[in-house]
Amino acid sequence: MAADPAATATTVVEMAREGRFTEIEGLFAGPLRAQVSAEALRAVWAAQIGPVSAVGEPACEPIGAGLVRVSVPVMCERGGLAVVMSVDDAGLLNGLRLAPLDAAEWEPPAYARPERFEEHEVTVGSGPLAVPGTLSLPRGQGPWPAVVLLSGGGPFDRDATSGPNKPLKDLAWGLASRGVAVLRYDKVTHVHADRLAGDFTMADEYVPHTVAAVHLLRRRPEVDPARVFVLGHSMGGRAAPRIAAAEPSVAGLVIMAGDAQPMHEAAVRVARYLASASPDWQAAVEMITRQAATVAGPDLSPATPAEDLLFGFSGSYWLDMRGYDPVATAAALDKPMLILQGGRDYQVTVDDDLARWRAGLAHRPDVTFRVHDAGNHLFFAGAGPSTPAEYEPPQHVDPAVVADLAEWLSPGQREIT
Repeated sequence: MAADPAATATTVVEMAREGRFTEIEGLFAGPLRAQVSAEALRAVWAAQIGPVSAVGEPACEPIGAGLVRVSVPVMCERGGLAVVMSVDDAGLLNGLRLAPLDAAEWEPPAYARPERFEEHEVTVGSGPLAVPGTLSLPRGQGPWPAVVLLSGGGPFDRDATSGPNKPLKDLAWGLASRGVAVLRYDKVTHVHADRLAGDFTMADEYVPHTVAAVHLLRRRPEVDPARVFVLGHSMGGRAAPRIAAAEPSVAGLVIMAGDAQPMHEAAVRVARYLASASPDWQAAVEMITRQAATVAGPDLSPATPAEDLLFGFSGSYWLDMRGYDPVATAAALDKPMLILQGGRDYQVTVDDDLARWRAGLAHRPDVTFRVHDAGNHLFFAGAGPSTPAEYEPPQHVDPAVVADLAEWLSPGQREIT
């Protein structure tokens, strides 16, 4: 008999309320275990929720592929939050996040013109790990330039949904409104978490499905097969050069907030940044620093226990990450690139990451760098130091960013008025 998702989610919240985070970790499906450890969950719970005064009734929503999204309202001394979980048929958690209780439904950004494009459901890849996706196709005479969108690290859906925000859907609708065909798809870690092997790597996470998406676009008569690009955000940007190296037909790359600093070093830096604003993160700093040292150490192997490593990624995942240099891979490609960075981004920064891209690609006249000074990691515009709380209100990718992308992908396309 399939597990009761509502009961599972309520039990998880009660475990967290009682500090039983190791037991919660035992309910994680493989990919989520690779993203979140019990100690990391403990630190986030302490920083964002703390003592709980009341737990509300769970709300369930089927999301396909044997998954149910359950939102459990929690009242605490900091106000109200929803603990949102994706629960599979076996009662395992495939996703876990916090969201504002009053999160609004996504509404199109002002720069989107739905009458200018149509959307089609597609399947990306084949076999048991095929995933669903959406093709946003401009109306009118093609053939159109096209781009595949890649989200950052973690089991994201095709929109990179985060609370009320859907930054990849913003990009898809904004670009399709300007004459660029856009394909976005649910990550394999979002759809098939229970089918992934223990030696799963970052290459497995991104390369096969993106190559399949490129091939799908090139077969469409409405698409110009010589102008199919790949756009990656965050870890998707880090992976983008690897994809172009594997698939020569990729016309060029867009890297948005692509991390170039070794990820275990960046994890320590980000934890210290968060701890500087909230003492509740100090325990996480100590744990992350210890795990990062293990990742970087000479004894790392596929047999290293995942609980000793950052984000619960396997030893195989980290060995693959250590052996891949995104900047050197990009430098060896004979393809144009647009590299965008948010000036206020604390996760991927101008000094720690963009500087590496610039140093490695400075000799390339076909590489364009652009910094949006007001942008945070999701390219939402703001002011002052960026914090995690900044991502909670409904908002959209900066229209200036969409304009930059459209002009680079399809020079001369009309402005939206």
